[in-house]
Amino acid sequence: MENMESYRRFLKAYWWDEREKHETDLNKGISAPPIQMPCPPNAPRITLMPPEKLKMGFMSVFQAIRDRKSHRKYKVDSLTKDELSFLLWAVQGMRDEADEREMRRTVPSAGSRHPFETYLLVNRVIGLEPGVYRYRPQQHELCFLVPDGDLARKVSEGCRGQAFVGQGSVVFVWTVVPYRAEWRYLMVAPKMIALDAGHVCQNLYIACTAIGAGTCAIGAYDQDKMDAIIGADGKEEFVIYAAPVGKV
Repeated sequence: MENMESYRRFLKAYWWDEREKHETDLNKGISAPPIQMPCPPNAPRITLMPPEKLKMGFMSVFQAIRDRKSHRKYKVDSLTKDELSFLLWAVQGMRDEADEREMRRTVPSAGSRHPFETYLLVNRVIGLEPGVYRYRPQQHELCFLVPDGDLARKVSEGCRGQAFVGQGSVVFVWTVVPYRAEWRYLMVAPKMIALDAGHVCQNLYIACTAIGAGTCAIGAYDQDKMDAIIGADGKEEFVIYAAPVGKV
């Protein structure tokens, strides 16, 4: 394609020159956006085992990195809630108390903005009804959004016919709330968000390996269908990445 160079520009650092010509909302003294979305009124909340009490995931870093790979076939075994707790902590867990401007988590993020929300499409997790959940890292809990026993079909269709995605015990779906990064980075935010998404999913790979599970990063999906599954508005919040998880 003749215009590929214009698309490649997104990956380069020229955006910083443009950003320096503008005042960010941070510099204007505007308060930072909330670090996580609230639960809808009356939505059930499920408390997860605190990370420090979990008795799993102690494989050596060397072995976890060495054995890490993409898996597209999963056993029919269910995940436990404690295994899910470990995986959620690994990909977006809080390291310490957050203030209104920044937070420290188990993954790096440009300016500690952490612009993602983590949704779970649960098929087979012991103790959880099939449906759509959202992780709340500050409380280390799940917010039960929508019961749905047809998620396997929906998510496979949403991921452009990749049937294996719906065969996982659970599918991690990350949305981005762009303003969390734009508040500080303006037009540089999309590049920062893209880099941050890779950090999150790599932690999922490593954590899955440590508990005998597997995953596969999914970047090919139908935007409108995936946004609809988790109820994102497609503008201020939209799906950016997905990954099924199952025992292997």
